[in-house]
Formats: sequence, C-alpha cells, structure tokens
Amino acid sequence: DSFIANLLRIIHHMKPKKNKEMAQSLKIKRDSGSSSDSENRSGSRDKHNRQRDHSDDRKRRRSRSREKKIVDTVAEQLAATEPEIGKIYSGKVANIVPFGCFVQLEGLRRRWEGLVHISQLRREGRVTNVSDVVARGHKVKVKVLSFTGQKVSLSMKDVDQDTGEDLNPTSNNLFLGKDRDEEQAHRNPDRPTSLLELQGSLAEEDETHSRKRVHRISSPEKWEIKQMLSAACIDKSELPDFDDETGLLPKEEDEEEDIEIEMVEDEPPFLQGHGRMLHDLSPVRIVKNPDGSLAQAAMMQSALAKERRELKMLQREQEMDSIPTGLNKNWIDPLPEADGRTLAANMRGIGLTNQDLPEWKKHVIGGKKSSFGRKTDMTLLEQRQSLPIYKLKDELTKAVTDNQILIVIGETGSGKTTQITQYLAEAGFTSRGKIGCTQPRRVAAMSVAKRVAEEFGCRLGQEVGYTIRFEDCTSPETVIKYMTDGMLLRECLVDLDLKYYSVIMLDEAHERTIHTDVLFGLLKQAVKKRPELKLIVTSATLDAVKFSQYFFEAPIFTIPGRTFPVEVLYTKEPETDYLDASLITVMQIHLREPPGDILLFLTGQEEIDTACEILYERMKSLGPDVPELIILPVYSALPSEMQTRIFEPAPPGSRKVVIATNIAETSLTIDGIYYVVDPGFVKQKVYNSKTGMDSLVVTPISQAQAKQRAGRAGRTGPGKCYRLYTERAYRDEMLPTPVPEIQRTNLATTVLQLKTMGINDLLHFDFMDAPPVESLIMALEQLHSLSALDNEGLLTRLGRRMAEFPLEPNLSKMLIMSVHLNCSDEVLTIVSMLSVQNVFYRPKDKQALADQKKAKFNQPEGDHLTLLSVYNSWKNNKFSNAWCYENFVQIRTLKRAQDVRKQLLGIMDRHKLDVVSAGKNTVRIQKTVCSGFFRNAAKKDPQEGYRTLVDSQVVYIHPSSALFNRQPEWVIYHELVQTTKEYMREVTTIDPKWLVEFAPAFFKFSDPTKLSKFKKNQRLEPLYNKYEEPNAWRISRVRRRRN
Repeated sequence: DSFIANLLRIIHHMKPKKNKEMAQSLKIKRDSGSSSDSENRSGSRDKHNRQRDHSDDRKRRRSRSREKKIVDTVAEQLAATEPEIGKIYSGKVANIVPFGCFVQLEGLRRRWEGLVHISQLRREGRVTNVSDVVARGHKVKVKVLSFTGQKVSLSMKDVDQDTGEDLNPTSNNLFLGKDRDEEQAHRNPDRPTSLLELQGSLAEEDETHSRKRVHRISSPEKWEIKQMLSAACIDKSELPDFDDETGLLPKEEDEEEDIEIEMVEDEPPFLQGHGRMLHDLSPVRIVKNPDGSLAQAAMMQSALAKERRELKMLQREQEMDSIPTGLNKNWIDPLPEADGRTLAANMRGIGLTNQDLPEWKKHVIGGKKSSFGRKTDMTLLEQRQSLPIYKLKDELTKAVTDNQILIVIGETGSGKTTQITQYLAEAGFTSRGKIGCTQPRRVAAMSVAKRVAEEFGCRLGQEVGYTIRFEDCTSPETVIKYMTDGMLLRECLVDLDLKYYSVIMLDEAHERTIHTDVLFGLLKQAVKKRPELKLIVTSATLDAVKFSQYFFEAPIFTIPGRTFPVEVLYTKEPETDYLDASLITVMQIHLREPPGDILLFLTGQEEIDTACEILYERMKSLGPDVPELIILPVYSALPSEMQTRIFEPAPPGSRKVVIATNIAETSLTIDGIYYVVDPGFVKQKVYNSKTGMDSLVVTPISQAQAKQRAGRAGRTGPGKCYRLYTERAYRDEMLPTPVPEIQRTNLATTVLQLKTMGINDLLHFDFMDAPPVESLIMALEQLHSLSALDNEGLLTRLGRRMAEFPLEPNLSKMLIMSVHLNCSDEVLTIVSMLSVQNVFYRPKDKQALADQKKAKFNQPEGDHLTLLSVYNSWKNNKFSNAWCYENFVQIRTLKRAQDVRKQLLGIMDRHKLDVVSAGKNTVRIQKTVCSGFFRNAAKKDPQEGYRTLVDSQVVYIHPSSALFNRQPEWVIYHELVQTTKEYMREVTTIDPKWLVEFAPAFFKFSDPTKLSKFKKNQRLEPLYNKYEEPNAWRISRVRRRRN
C-alpha cells in the first residue's frame, strides 16, 4: 500500500509541472508576435524575465532531484523484501526462549523474525539467563549473521545498542563473500593471507563442514532405536540427530568419495636438478662399523628393552585379570555398595596417593629428608681460591688482552665457566661492553649465573644475569650475561657484529651443538670487522688443535686439572647384554674393591630406571650383612632435589653408585668417584632427511668420549675404568670424535635464521664441519613449501616474520596463520604446550589411575585440542597446584607453558597481530595445524598403521595419543619418534581437502583415472581360509594340470 501511495504521489507531482512548462512556452510565442512597441518596452522587462527563467530552472532541478530520491526510495523499498547479511537493522524483541530471543526486524516489506542466540547477546561475560539482558517489547539493534530459507541468525553483541555502530565490520566480507579482489588489493602485503583465497569464505565453509546430511529411517528401525534407548542399551548422546517423531538420522558419507592426495613433483625453481640428487646422496654415518660388535649389542639391547616392556605389561594384565569377578562387578556397577567399590579400587591401585613411589625410589630419596647438595665450611672466597684456575688468573687475563681469539682447555671442575668472566670484569673489560658467555644447556646457564651472582656480590638479574628461551633475567646494569647458544644466535639476527659486547665466551664448545657451530662461523666474521672484540672458546677435551686451526691459528691456553692415573680394563669378549653386564660389574666392584664411589654411564631415563630397580632388588636379596649401596640416578627429567643428592658424600661404611647419562661426562663434577663403568653407548637424536624423521638411536660413543668418561675416575685419586667392550672394538668401531649435531639434525630453523641475517650462499658458508648437502637442500625445500622462501630462494615477508618467533618454522607458520583463521587465542596456547615436554607423568605403580585421569581431557579431534583442554582446565581451576597433583599433570611444565605463552603474546602484540578466539569452532584450529604441518600428513593403511604421504613410511599412532583407539582416516602429526616402532606424537584429525587448500604447491588431488602412489604401495590379500595354508592362493602354488 505504501508503494502504491508513493507512486500516485509521484504522478500527481509530475503532471502539473509539464502543463506549466507548455503554458509558459505558448506565452513566450505570443509575446514574440506582438507589436514593436512592446519590444521597445521589453528592454527593462527582459532582465526580469531572465531572472525569472533562472529561478524556474532552479526549481525544476530541485523538483527532479526530489523525484529521483522518491523513485530511489521506492526502488529500495521494493528490493528490501529480505534481510541482507552483514547489515544492521532496528527491531523489537518479539519472544524470549531459554536459548535466546526472537527479534522482529523493521524496515522490510515483509514481516521477518530472527533468532539472537544466547551467545550473541552480550560481548562481556557469559549470559546464563536471557531475561537479564532483554525483555519482550524492547527496542534493539541487530546484525544479520546468516540467512537461509526462512531462518535468520542475528547478533546483538556486534552492534552498539546506543549508536547502531558495527563493532565487528571485518566479518562482513567473510559473510558476504564479495569484494575479495578489492580486499586483496588493500590488504597489507606483509600478512601472508594468499593461502586463504583457496578456501573461500571461512564462515560458509565452516557452516558447510558442520552441516550434516540426514535421512529418514523406516518405522521398524525407528521403533527398534526407541526400544534400545528406553532400555539404556545406547545413550541419547550417541544419536544427537535422532528425532522421535520424524526418525531422522545422520546420513553416512558416500563411500565413493574416496579422496586421493599426491605430492606435486615440481621442484622449486632455485633448486632445479638438486632435489633429484637426494636419493643418490647418503646421510653422514654416525656408526663407523654397522656390522661390528658394538652395533650388534645396541640392536640387541633395543630388543631386550622391548621384551622387558612387554613382560611388565603382561604382568600388569595378569594382575588385572586376577581380580575376582565380584569385585569387577562392583567396579563396573554405577550404583555399587560403598564397601564393594572401595575394595575394588584398592585392588586396582586406584586409591593410591600421588606421592607413592616404588620402593627403590623411596630408598633413593631417603624418606622426607631434603637434599641441599654438598656442604662445606669454606667461604666463597676460599672456594674460589681452591679452584685450579685461580693460580693462573694473571696469566689468563694477560693472554686475553694480548690476543683477540683464545682457545682455553680445562678439565671439568677447573673453574673456567664461573671464574673467567669474573676475572675479565675485574680487569676492566666491561667498560667497553658486556661479557657474554654461552652454555649448551638452559639449566647450566641458569645455575651458573646464580652461582656467579653470589660470588660477584649482587642480586641475580642485576650485574650478573642470564637469558634463555622464553625467559630474560637481565637488566640495563647487567655486565656479565650467561645465555644459551641459541639466544646469542637470535641476538645475531638483530646485531650481526654484536656491538654491545666486548668479550664473547663460547663455553663447552666440545659439545658441538648446532647453534655453537653456526656461531663459530658468525663470530669468525665478526672479529674481522671488530678488532676490539675478544673471543674465548673453551673446551674440556683435547681437540683444541682443530679449534685453533679454524680460528686463524689462535693460541691455546691450558689449565692443568687435578688428574690422577686411571687404569683402563677391557672385556675379553663382546657383551651382548650390556645392561646386565653393567649391573654385574657394579656389584663386583662393591663387594671386592676398596672404598670409593662408582659412576655408571647408561643411555636414557627408561634404561636408568630399569637398572636402578634391578640393582636394588639384587642387593636386597643378598641380605643385611652386605655393605649398603646407595643408588642415585641422574638424568635431565629428574627433580632437582634428587639430582643434588649425587654431590653428598656417602655415609661411613657404605658406597654410592651414580647411574647417569652422558650429562656426567663433562657437565657435572662429582667428587669421590674412583670407579667408572662404561658400556660404550649413548642415545643421540638423528635426523634422516630422506624420511624427515627424528629418531632417538642408541649408538657407540667416540674415542674422545671414552677418554672423557675414563677421566672421571681420576679426579679424587687413582681410579679404574671398566670398559664393557673389547680393545679391538675401541680401536676399530669407534669414531675419533663424535659427529657434530649440525650433521645429524634438521636444519630448517638454522637456514631460516641465516637467511634472515642476509646469508644466502649456504653451501659456501664457513662451517667448521659442513652439514650434508642433502640436509641443506631438504631444509630449503621445507622452507619453500611453508612460503618462507620465494622461487628464487630469497626470504619472503612471511619468512621474515616467522623468524621473529623463537619457534620451529612449522610452529611459527601455524601461529601466524591462526590470526587469519580467527583462532589465534587457542593456537597460542597449543603452541606453548607443544614447546614444553612431558605434560603428563605416569608412575609405574599407578599407570591405570594416570591413564584414567588423562582420558578425561581427551578430545575427539586429537592431541592438539587435548593439550588445549588441559591448559584451559588448569586455568579454570585458578592455576591450582592441587589440581595438577590430582590429575597427574606436571606443574612445572604447565607453569613453563604459561611463561612461553606470555612471551609469544608479547611478540604478537609487538607485531600488531590480533588475538581472536574461535569459540567452539574447532575446525579452524584443525585447519591451522594443517597449515603448518601439512608435510606431516598420514593416511590409514588397510593392512597396518598409517602411511605418510611424503615417503609412504609405515607409522603408528602413539599409545598415549587421544586418537589411539579411534584410528581416523587422515591425520596430521607433530613429530615422529622411533622407539620400538615409528610413532606419531601429537596427532590431529584433518580433512584431506585442506592439504590442497593450504599447500597447493606441495599437494594435489590424484588423477581418478590412474592408480595413485598410495594405492600402489598397498598389499591386497585374500580373506582368511582355515582350510588352506596362507600362501595357497598364489599362482606359483597352484599345481599345473598334466595334459
């Protein structure tokens, strides 16, 4: 009706104006035909007529403008029959329901009502009651979120209710799906959003992904489901879409939609011809003789360790099966009698407290007694003066003054780490800049800085401080700075010449970490540019000549240690089970040799715990008449109060045995050690560039490491070293020096940092020991696939931003992409949790309870969201320590993750990256994980486990994963770790289409007309036939008929 009224008003308004124009035209003609007298009189009248004509023209123009506005208004009202997505409307609350309210929209031709969900009512805080926010009849302003059919979804929290301003205007383009070219043209090129073009509208895609197709079932099937629900055979939660009236059920995905993904075979342009060489190149050999006795002993020990684990698991299952049926019934029954449930819980060990420990570990801790390390009556000054380096203080200071580069060789415990920096500060070197000292381990950097601050007479963080990843304990007053070698490498990103330092000391250089090796090359260039910069390289081993030759024939300064002669003993025959031989040797030393403590070297935590348990039981079986043997394990994951007990002297009449990893070779000085037992093995992390897999491999040590271990027995007095291998194995099967880490690990992070520094010619970079060419090529390919490098091999803007985060390139890419996928708040937490280790702990005597607690956090999407659930639960419980103890979660690990999150949040704020929550939309989080770790995709294999898409490697989901019993079709994993099998750690389910969307240069859809590479690797076997042997189906087994 309003439309017709407006139309009539226009016609009525326009018609008189046309008649007036015609009348005026006729009048002008009549005037032109009049007599000449009127023409003479018209001189003064023409001026008036012209003014009147101008006035009439202005009125006609204004009239036409009003007509156009009225027509436009009518056209707009004619078009506005439906609500427009992203537009703001005024409305009135028509009805209130428990889950939201219905609002009637104004300004539309038809009557339209939309739902404002309870989650869209208010921005601040959670709404529990709709009536607290709105009431029926209230005038509100709403924004249209979606419009499908007759259903309209509205939002009040995105609109300012006073002014009607859109509080979230950026979401309009996502909802509308238009103006993408214009948006792309105005988008900041520094933000890597080109990948998002492939996926279209995020909101539409998420809605499509979450929308389930349904189908109607028959009446008998509907009746059957109702009966099963009423009998509690199935739970209603298992059929969330079932409707009692219509009988709707989710429709299963079509089996025909079997997506096959293949790798794109094209090489990056800057690596043309090099990538094909990877199959012809072989990685650096970390074992000198793969067929020797030491290599065979390592393989045998792996098999024995697997056998021990399976035996313990079998014993655990037998204990569970031995529980009487009645007790099991009480455990399963949801409403049991109180006494029955208590007895069942005690039988299963679930009622145990978290503080319960195995008997051998209680013996190690010594009850409730706290350990404070070794006590001494000497003052700090007397302790400093008792160190071997104190006598050479003046000579050392003069050598540093006279030489720009100095190689210092000193045994562990000589005092070089804590004293050299103080001597140089006392000599005035801090007047020209800071004194920096690098450490290969973060724990060493913290503990050494604390000790030096005490000796220096200041608070930690003032004149003496430290910097490790995600933690900076320094101030503007800091003059002596301890840091990890990785942190100094990150400082080189900003200041390649290290202008704020006067002295750089690379401590423990013999460990040859990947960061130390890169620093060698960078500092070698820095000392050329800055003649005033002093460089000190310290080592605890005798490979100083190699360091000297690399650093321009630098002089060598030797600190004599407190060494005594050591007798080295070899076995006559190779040992097949070195763990058992080690324990027998320890017991023989304890029972037969004179007083003196024992140091046993093993490879890792599991091996050390097993050795402690076996040794404790064997010593206990000998009876009380045998002298006490105090068993002390040492590895990095051990609590500090247990680690400090190794420095305490053994009580009179007893002996201690320290069972340690290679951390006791050079990093620890333990007084009182007279006997060393050396099986000759170490566990190393090895990266295979062909498979892209990190493996923890037990390998033989080098000859230099064997000498270092033997030297541990000669610190206090004459000692003995029992080498559980033959002298021939030492001579023929051990490398002279250990393989540097740079030659056996993934180089992607290192290459990204060097590219950020402007070093593009990596093949000619001055490494002390050059990494394998294939590892460099693999790292360059990986960075190119992450869009960190362009087609010319140069750093992109995305790559430069990735280098700003102290993370692996995959995690950096994942964190940056989360901003554009609107889930950066959740991904920030996930990345922080991935940056720490051992979130859960699983005591051997309470494994069932620990697994039960962990299962509460498991998410169906995978482990990344499980980690998010753990952190959020801790956060919701106000970061409670008691909550961690109750749920078997490492409190120190969570606090570390909290610190990491704070630092990453600061970096994001500094770069103006928004922190946005995805709410309940977990699909965006899964996509983000896929965008960073698409190379780590795997598909379920019909025969066994999974196969990786990159190289068809057979891998398995780790038993600790939330997806271990689910076995989804497609997954993404964080890392591969080889123990008894190749296991995937931190696994998340994905849609295979995302691989092509986020990595179109790396993956593609397979040609449906051809056999894919994945299917070529599948084995097809016939069904089992109990009447035939397994291979009877083969053609070669079929007997040919005789003619």
